[in-house]
Amino acid sequence: MMNKRIKILIFAGGTLFLMGAVVACLLYWAAFSNNMQRETKESVRHIYIPTGASCDDVLEILEENKVLKNKKSFEWIAKIKQYPSRIRSGRYRIDRPMSNNNLVNRLRSGSQEAVDFTFNNIRTKEQFAKRVADQLEMTPVDLLDLLNDNDFLAAYNLNSETALTIFVPNTYKIWWNTSAEDFVKKMYREYEKFWTEERKAKAAQIPLSPTEVVILAAVVEEENHRRDEQARIAGLYINRLRIGMPLQACPTVKFALNDFAKQSLSYSDLEVNSPYNTYKIAGLPPTPIRIPSPSCVDEVLNYEKHNYLYMCAKEDFSGYHNFTANYSQHLSNAAKYHNALNHNKIKK
Repeated sequence: MMNKRIKILIFAGGTLFLMGAVVACLLYWAAFSNNMQRETKESVRHIYIPTGASCDDVLEILEENKVLKNKKSFEWIAKIKQYPSRIRSGRYRIDRPMSNNNLVNRLRSGSQEAVDFTFNNIRTKEQFAKRVADQLEMTPVDLLDLLNDNDFLAAYNLNSETALTIFVPNTYKIWWNTSAEDFVKKMYREYEKFWTEERKAKAAQIPLSPTEVVILAAVVEEENHRRDEQARIAGLYINRLRIGMPLQACPTVKFALNDFAKQSLSYSDLEVNSPYNTYKIAGLPPTPIRIPSPSCVDEVLNYEKHNYLYMCAKEDFSGYHNFTANYSQHLSNAAKYHNALNHNKIKK
């Protein structure tokens, strides 16, 4: 009888051990074997987990991106490692091969990869907000609300008119799930890095504030995107500012008309009632008419010193200008340009 009991106990113990071994093997397999679908074109991809996502949302994102071979095994390991209560938003790198254990560890630790955020050729807040939202999690409204919030901007010595002056076109490493507030804070730090003591000193010698330099650089860049003439154009506008002469810059009127494709301005266009009409109002426009490139800002700071007050597009249609300090010569240059238009039957 005793031998029979011992045999039963041994059998039961063996069965439990075998079952435990099977469970352990299954758990090890589920946790540490590769569970990534095979890809022929790429060994690395990224997924984006939005702020406030649930575990079901994450599973759906993984399925939509065809990441997992076995969804159930991932769910099992995720629950064991308490991932549903530790979900972190962000942009995450998915490697192939990769185990469930490594993937869960990466997602729950928040070990995301930054986005290469880049922007240039921006004219308005709306354009800028959309460009940001195209690359980061925030919506255009999130950012626009801040760029129009004078109370928020006051902490950065800005207002809704000067807000765009702190953004320096470049490529930046930034977290995809960065909030609008943290985005502005980061961009302001980049702005402070750009405005070195040397640059500030050059601005003071003009004399213009960094904000005013950016506003002037925006006008200069709209006049000519070619860098080799920007310092000369900047010198002309600085000469006008110093004597109180209106800038008479066509790009500012186009900005007022919200017609950037307009080839030429009519006399009625020049009468538009707007603070951006630099034909009627002396001084700089109230805001930048674009976010100028860092190189153009430097061309303004290193402006060419001369006595020019007038410029007119060259009659060879090269995109460059004839410059003069003499109004009569300016009229002659303008006549050459218009004659060239008529000769080539070009309507402006």
